Amino acid sequence: MIVPRHYENLHLLHENTMPNRAYYIPASRRREDLTEHRERSDRMLLLSGTWKFRYYASIYDLQEPFYAPGFDAGDFEPIRVPGMWQIQGYDCHQYTNVRYPFPFDPPYVPQENPCGAYLREFDYHPDLAAPRVYLNFEGVDSCFYVWLNGQYVGYSQVSHCTSEFDVTEYLRDGGNTLAVLVLKWCDGSYLEDQDKFRMSGIFRDVYLLRRPQRHLRDYTVTTTRSAVTVRLEGDIPVKVSLSDGDALLAQATGTESVTLSVAHPKLWNAEQPYLYTLTLETEHEVITERVGFREIAIRDRVVRLNGQPIWFRGVNRHDSDPVTGFAVSVEQMKRDLLLMKQHNINAIRTSHYPNAPVFYQLCDQYGFYVVDEADNESHGTSELMRRGQDWESYMQTWCSPIPDNPEFAEAILDRTERLVSRDRNRPCVLVWSMGNEGGYGCNFEAALKWTKETDPTRLTHYEAARYVPKARKSDYSNLDLYSRMYPSDREINEYLNGNPDKPMILCEYAHAMGNGPGDLEEYFQLFDRDPRMCGGFVWEWCDHAIYQGTAENGKPVYCYGGDHGEFPHDGNFCMDGLVYPDRRPHTGLLELKNVQRPARIVAFDQTTGEITLKNQMDFVNLRDYLTARYTVTCDGVPIAEGEAEVPSVKPRQTGTVSVPMEVPGKGRCFLKLSYFLKHATELLPAGHPLGFDEIALSNADGRDQTVVRLWEHRPGALETAETDRYLTVTGDGFTYRFSKLTGLWERLERDGKSLLVRPMELNLWRAPTDNDRYVKTQWLRACYDRAHARAYETQWEASEGVVTIRTSLSVSAVTVQRILTGDVTWTVDGGGRITLALSLDRDGAFPMLPRFGLRLFLPGQMERVTYCGLGPMENYPDKRRAASHGRYETTVSALHEDYLRPQENGSHGDCDYMILEGGGVRLAAAGEQGFSFNASHYSQEELTAKGHSFELEESGCTVLCLDYAQSGVGSNSCGPELREAYRLEPEHIDFRLALTLE
Repeated sequence: MIVPRHYENLHLLHENTMPNRAYYIPASRRREDLTEHRERSDRMLLLSGTWKFRYYASIYDLQEPFYAPGFDAGDFEPIRVPGMWQIQGYDCHQYTNVRYPFPFDPPYVPQENPCGAYLREFDYHPDLAAPRVYLNFEGVDSCFYVWLNGQYVGYSQVSHCTSEFDVTEYLRDGGNTLAVLVLKWCDGSYLEDQDKFRMSGIFRDVYLLRRPQRHLRDYTVTTTRSAVTVRLEGDIPVKVSLSDGDALLAQATGTESVTLSVAHPKLWNAEQPYLYTLTLETEHEVITERVGFREIAIRDRVVRLNGQPIWFRGVNRHDSDPVTGFAVSVEQMKRDLLLMKQHNINAIRTSHYPNAPVFYQLCDQYGFYVVDEADNESHGTSELMRRGQDWESYMQTWCSPIPDNPEFAEAILDRTERLVSRDRNRPCVLVWSMGNEGGYGCNFEAALKWTKETDPTRLTHYEAARYVPKARKSDYSNLDLYSRMYPSDREINEYLNGNPDKPMILCEYAHAMGNGPGDLEEYFQLFDRDPRMCGGFVWEWCDHAIYQGTAENGKPVYCYGGDHGEFPHDGNFCMDGLVYPDRRPHTGLLELKNVQRPARIVAFDQTTGEITLKNQMDFVNLRDYLTARYTVTCDGVPIAEGEAEVPSVKPRQTGTVSVPMEVPGKGRCFLKLSYFLKHATELLPAGHPLGFDEIALSNADGRDQTVVRLWEHRPGALETAETDRYLTVTGDGFTYRFSKLTGLWERLERDGKSLLVRPMELNLWRAPTDNDRYVKTQWLRACYDRAHARAYETQWEASEGVVTIRTSLSVSAVTVQRILTGDVTWTVDGGGRITLALSLDRDGAFPMLPRFGLRLFLPGQMERVTYCGLGPMENYPDKRRAASHGRYETTVSALHEDYLRPQENGSHGDCDYMILEGGGVRLAAAGEQGFSFNASHYSQEELTAKGHSFELEESGCTVLCLDYAQSGVGSNSCGPELREAYRLEPEHIDFRLALTLE
């Protein structure tokens, strides 16, 4: 082997690296553009770009000193840096969540450890004003050895943190060759067991920094609400200047510490991210910083920024891109932050590792609170074999191998120190997180103690602190927040009612997997009710997937766990984001946006038109932040609209506004108040929509008048014919055939055109959503996917141009008893209108129903859809706050939400009526009470069977589901069980519907 086995030595984490320091980019003069364009600094030489590369399936296959001068690299191939070698055609992708992808045998890793040899040639010319040169790697997975011009430079690990080497003595004037050996696994991989694709390589920028012989090595910036203090490390005089734009506010020179006072500065927060410029000037060098005046503290068990209670409206964010993996550019970062601002998100947890340093500068600039997390997760120890199955044995197995093992003390503290040292000058960072899902023990107690001693100006967090054996006496004195993942309402209330000593934060909640999450409004109410709840972070921001071109049908091919033949893997559990891999918003993100809208109607008086608005912001007066516009609709059509004068309302206070109000005597009416950004920000234009409230209005007859017309009796002569199997009803231009075996219609013809491609069905099944992953086992056990109607006795009568059919029936399935039992009454009038009155009782032994309603297979040409109900986006009982009532026109194709793993989608609830037409056929369905519907070219069987969206095959039909109701979607793929209020488990069902064929 050509390198020493540092990668299996827990006590040799780095070799020849510089001491940890804060991130900065020096220059020879003041520069204001070094966040997004740091390469413009004359003291930085960016080495990213095209390198030479060779992949070895095993470290033992690398026998030649590729780093030696004159080495023939003719068989090396070009590779992008930053980049992942799996993305670029080497090795195999692997997605695993909890389980280690190698045996648990620390510090040892697989003998056949894959590696990549990198070569980069570059020119360097000495600068007399900056003769010292430092080589920086901002991210390499998992560990690496470095040579420059054939000389060994050093070794380092910790994938998501910066490693810096002094290479002054190794450089030559002119051509230079940098060689880097990257290993796929090292002993640090035991601490990098995060829920993500496992990828390898140099995935962040590599660069040289040229510095004066004597220079400012490090500095620490802290602020109060009226002063900034800079602690200096370098034994050199530093002129420290604070500016507001071009205006110099204060200036002083020092060698150890400088404090600059500012009278009444503008304080930094996510709503008003005001930054000042701080310059640190020495001979031949200037470091330009941006400073935000702010204080984060806990008082009365409430998290406060600048004295004000704040609320983290956050998301968890991995570095992830379907094309580049977790090599993410500044433009990709900005795209994410723009989308977050557009959707009322104000906070980010860097799950589960530090992001690139520039990301935090962007968060400073655009206004995001950051929970900055160490590159530390050892969740895989929870999967180890253990002697007992009790909680104590489970905790002992999780905690003893790593968090409470002194052998890992250096490694865990090192990861904390590197996080805090690098990012401590960023105003956006309010909380240090020790890591994720790693159990608790002496090593984390030491890391927390070091953190609070080093930086007492921020809060500390570590959710896994609660995972300890009951017998262990743990030290929580340096932990500021009580953190939970996916707790039930009961757990939250128990904590808050127990007189806790710490505020509560939900570092993960509302698992946004597939068609979800479905419980965002309920979490909002919890946060809003008690200021000791400082908010939380939805899991998670984006779907993780690997883009692999397009299928024959033109659809993009996105692959997840198991698609690469890997073991172990965790399937599509990585597809749990609020946005698709290409950053198209999921409907769950639209839901989150409106749940987190900046204002809410909390009271309304229809007689006066007076609205009471609550300002949900933490710092900004409502009048200064937004404008509002009201719309009154009747039967889905706007009948009045105008501007609403937004009152002056302080944060978290209420104010009133009046809107003119004339409500028609008939029709279903709503008032919608929409909010828009008043002034442009750096990311958002003026007029950007921020959300809305909708209120039902009262009148004498609140029925949708189109529904009234669709339910009206239509006269005409009818004829009937009966056999043992069928009852046929014929009228002017139509023939309907009723099955006495099922109690449902088997044939519907109008003007010679057949409407039903196959017989009508009573439908209990939906293609399980990702959040149905656990309850679907109960549904399959109950055979809901095989349920069908069975009629027992049918009676009918014809009277005054109406045929009435009464049938007793059940919904049953193979191997189980009746699921539903009751009666159905159908009426057909002379105009061909069909009405349904269904009355069923449910056997309480069965679990909640996925759905209940009718399913019709209609001609595929029936493509145009008009409906009056909640839209335009899909909605479910617990996922409907982004939708509003209206009359919408669309197509069946457009109703399909193309989740990458196919599942139930596209439902629209609280509908008064829906109309489906095409191919010369028109079907209208109207409910006496609100119903929901799906219309799709895919059957629920197809959506259930296929694992990827590009594999879906259209049925050739338009599949219409007219539902009495569906269960909610929740977030039980990782979160708590679906709330009882959203479970479809009625004792009795009454369902009334009218069908009109034209």
